[in-house]
Amino acid sequence: MSLFGEFTIPAEKLALQYTLEELPEMVIEIERVVATDEFLTPYFWASGDDLEEFEAVSESDPTVHNLRRLDDFERSTLFRADWTENIETIVYAYTQVGATILEATGQYDEWNLCMRFDEHEDLHQFQHYCDEQEISFQLTRLHELTQPRTGSQYGLTAKQYDALVTAYEMEYFSSGDMTLADVAAELDITPQSLSKLLHRAYQTLVEQTLVVNSQ
Repeated sequence: MSLFGEFTIPAEKLALQYTLEELPEMVIEIERVVATDEFLTPYFWASGDDLEEFEAVSESDPTVHNLRRLDDFERSTLFRADWTENIETIVYAYTQVGATILEATGQYDEWNLCMRFDEHEDLHQFQHYCDEQEISFQLTRLHELTQPRTGSQYGLTAKQYDALVTAYEMEYFSSGDMTLADVAAELDITPQSLSKLLHRAYQTLVEQTLVVNSQ
């Protein structure tokens, strides 16, 4: 039975530690991850007041290479980069355990991860690996796929579920009078963050319902 685990881990156990320390107000949100035998290549959003400084500092960060700017919005930018250090935990999760990173946010001294494990044993293997590698982490939430009246049975994270339900309850999808900014204000996030949450939620719902059922 699938499990959803939410963790916090120290910033030094993943990439961009130097950048996050130098720019404590910057927030990194992973969009999706491509894993190979040698590199972990995430697409991620960087949000903050000075994205030019973020790019400059990242050039001196030894944990990332080949940083590329892809899309720009008012206060956030989509990047792609190769992570070359401190990625053992996540690579292991992809290649050995088969876990999936649903959400990852880094700021200053820690990363918050939401991961999906196919079985309880996969979670135990992941925890055992972290203990062996002396990677400290804190499990903040654990729930199963069959939990009723949540979006977890469709692979949604808690934030994605809240965004979809709030937008629905505010008639964002059915009323031309309700704007993205209105829903974002209700959730106390930026319109850009809400747009990203809804985009990822739509993709997950299609993957877990239409695509799966058509196979």
